[in-house]
Amino acid sequence: MAVSLVVSGGSGLGDIVQTARRCEDAGFASVWGTEFYDRSATVSLAAMGNGTDRIGIGSAIAYAFGRTPVVLAAEARDLDELCNGRLILGLGTGTRRMQQDWHGLDGEHPASRMEELVPLVRRLLRLHEGPIDHDGRFYRLHVKPTAPVGPPLRTDLPIYMAGVNPRMIEAAGRVGDGLVGHPLFTPHYVREVARPALAKGAQHAGRDVDVPIAGYLTCSVAEDRDAARQAARAVVAFNSTVKTYRVVHRLHGWEEHAERIREAWMAGDFGKAVEAVPDEMLDTIALAGTPDEVRERFAERWDGVYEHTLLWPPAFQGMDGVNAVIDAFAAG
Repeated sequence: MAVSLVVSGGSGLGDIVQTARRCEDAGFASVWGTEFYDRSATVSLAAMGNGTDRIGIGSAIAYAFGRTPVVLAAEARDLDELCNGRLILGLGTGTRRMQQDWHGLDGEHPASRMEELVPLVRRLLRLHEGPIDHDGRFYRLHVKPTAPVGPPLRTDLPIYMAGVNPRMIEAAGRVGDGLVGHPLFTPHYVREVARPALAKGAQHAGRDVDVPIAGYLTCSVAEDRDAARQAARAVVAFNSTVKTYRVVHRLHGWEEHAERIREAWMAGDFGKAVEAVPDEMLDTIALAGTPDEVRERFAERWDGVYEHTLLWPPAFQGMDGVNAVIDAFAAG
């Protein structure tokens, strides 16, 4: 089982670095950092890259619209050098409300904006080849270096894009090197929606239609089976409150469940919201249970669904939850 881990728990950068080292020692393929209003993805990646030697390093995700193209390219250049070529740069937009309230943007046309941004970042990684002049729909950029610019470690470092709805997934197929799949994705959604949308976008751009996916998989492990399942149920409930992600529920016929979860959550009854996640929905979206149970469930349902399976322990479990997942999936 070649698996990876998303690091979003712990109390600080020290825990993040410790987790990355444990994943490397345990034989994980890669470790991925997250970003939120209290955590920088790029700083976390730098800490993990500096504290490890072999394991792949990725962002799932860094906010694409919270940085200018110049800053994104400069950070990617530095991070890949620090990681010695181990970086996968995963970029996401966040929800429309996050774009508006956190980054001061209008939240309009995020897919088209990403389709302009990602190629622009790639051009900036080749700044050593000459000046860049760009006047686009969303970005204006005129960069003429005033001193020699050396080439980055890699001009072709992989840039993945996060997406849930088909239009954004198509954008990843058009201009991205891969897709970061959402924690609500199911094997059925990947097969019926995500893969075809990626292929459609790639075909439109005349690119290889086999676009890889780094997919989140909520994973809660404990000897107390009920406690592990309740923790995962809370994560599924929280993600199900966002109407932007309702496309996944619609495919499975879970819209009524999602609406009950949202109503309870918005009313402040978090316990009722969590209990509104039925077992079928929980087990289709997440891995939750004892170590033996989650390994068996992974082999049955999830092995091979993604090119990069990103196990994601519930953040509120802290390091105990993170270590339980690492122990359950450690090589050997």
